[in-house]
Amino acid sequence: MSIPLPFRQKSRRDHVRQEWIDDRRREARIVVADVVNHSDHLIRLACNVLVQHGETPEEREDARILLVVLDAKSPGRVDRDRPEREGHR
Repeated sequence: MSIPLPFRQKSRRDHVRQEWIDDRRREARIVVADVVNHSDHLIRLACNVLVQHGETPEEREDARILLVVLDAKSPGRVDRDRPEREGHR
C-alpha cells in the first residue's frame, strides 16, 4: 500500500516531471497565441496539451473549443477515420 499523496514526500522525479509539463504548457500557449502562423497539426497538439494540463477550467475549455473549430474547418479529416459504408464509395 502506498502513502496517500498529501503525506508523500515529493521526489526529484516528481519535480522534473512537473517542470516538463510546465514547459510543454508554455510552448502550447505560444502556439495557440500565434495560431495564424502554425499548422493545424501543431495547433491540435497544443490544444490537446492545454485540454489535459491547462491551469484553469477556462483555459481547458477554450482549448477544447478551438479543437472543435479546427475539426469544423477541415471536415474531411474526420471522415478519413470512419470506415467506408457498404455500397457508398
